[in-house]
Amino acid sequence: MKNKNTVEQYVHSTEAQQKLYKRSLLIVMLSQIFGGAGLAAGITVGALLAKEMLGTESVAGLPAALFTLGSALAAYVVGQLSQRYGRRYGLSFGFIAGGVGALGVILAANINSLTLLFISLFVYGAGTATNLQARYAGTDLANEKQRATATSMAMVATTFGAVAGPNLVAPMGKVATAMSMPALAGPFILAAVAYILAGLTLFFYLRPDPLIVAKAIADEQEKQQNNGTKTVNVMQNKVNRIGVLVGALVLILSHVTMVSIMTMTPVHMQGHGSNLSAIGMVIGLHVAAMYLPSLGTGVLVDKMGRTFVVVASGMILATAGLVAAFAPGDSLLWLTFALMLLGLGWNFGLISGTAIIIDSTNIHNRAKTQGSVDVWVALAGSAGSILSGVIVAYSSYAILGFIGTCLAVLLVSVVTWSRFKSGE
Repeated sequence: MKNKNTVEQYVHSTEAQQKLYKRSLLIVMLSQIFGGAGLAAGITVGALLAKEMLGTESVAGLPAALFTLGSALAAYVVGQLSQRYGRRYGLSFGFIAGGVGALGVILAANINSLTLLFISLFVYGAGTATNLQARYAGTDLANEKQRATATSMAMVATTFGAVAGPNLVAPMGKVATAMSMPALAGPFILAAVAYILAGLTLFFYLRPDPLIVAKAIADEQEKQQNNGTKTVNVMQNKVNRIGVLVGALVLILSHVTMVSIMTMTPVHMQGHGSNLSAIGMVIGLHVAAMYLPSLGTGVLVDKMGRTFVVVASGMILATAGLVAAFAPGDSLLWLTFALMLLGLGWNFGLISGTAIIIDSTNIHNRAKTQGSVDVWVALAGSAGSILSGVIVAYSSYAILGFIGTCLAVLLVSVVTWSRFKSGE
């Protein structure tokens, strides 16, 4: 009863809603700082750890594939939990599960168990999925003109942890060595602590839950508009399927292009003599480009439109693939430039695609739809991770760059098709 009364006070007060919107966004941003640090460990050293334990480069994409596959399952679970019980329970569960997975990776590296490594990387993927789904939590109480900006603010917060993470690879490696652990286990120590802190932050402070309050507000508005008739239930199930499909394709294509090239870059650099510090710096700048431009991107999406930013995403990602293909393997400058373009293009695709998904759903079906879309995004990323290792092993990193360029160009085709379908 107390919780119901708490929600009711926001339903009838616009001022209270705005205060809760700002507070919820602040809590989400704080959790994203921790979540970003946890995310970075797997990106930076996951492939290197697999190569070291398995002794072959052809499966170097397997770790990213496993935690991306794990993130697919987690995306569905987190989406369903969020829809039913609120963002607080769904997101905190996902982050803490990711932390448990990171602890498993540490143990696997210490006892040299491939089975435990694979299982743990799969569970670790829950953190990746939750880190992405947390971007939606800030939009639950946002109006139509604030949605992309609210999404971007959550992603900007991720930057702080995500950039710090890769640059702590070498220091955390020394910490692990001092504890008589393999150096590559070090970043996962950071990931375990960061993910668990993110989960606890949301569990204890994301109250009242913004999604539950948003549902109550929507119910009240629909009840007033329809005089309590069954039309409310029809509206609750309404989804713009074309919009969801377009948003999903934008997210999938931009994500698989980014993941496939990013996954093999540390292995490519190591093969040309780069050390962990150099690799950490390049990945750190890549992650910065993934998240730091978010605030500007959100404003751009809200002001210039979703289609404009999707096309820009395709062009930037295509350029990134070409630069990566032609960059000398020992050129820190050109590889950094390619990875920063890759991050920026992904950022444009993620925020514009997210805005399209939000526009195409309502508060009663949004969380589970978001979770379902993120499942396909994760599965596509998993396939890209696996195939990227095979492509590089049996052809070259340059060929991988060219394939990424081709995938990126498809983004333009997707939005052209969507405009044709809508008669614009």
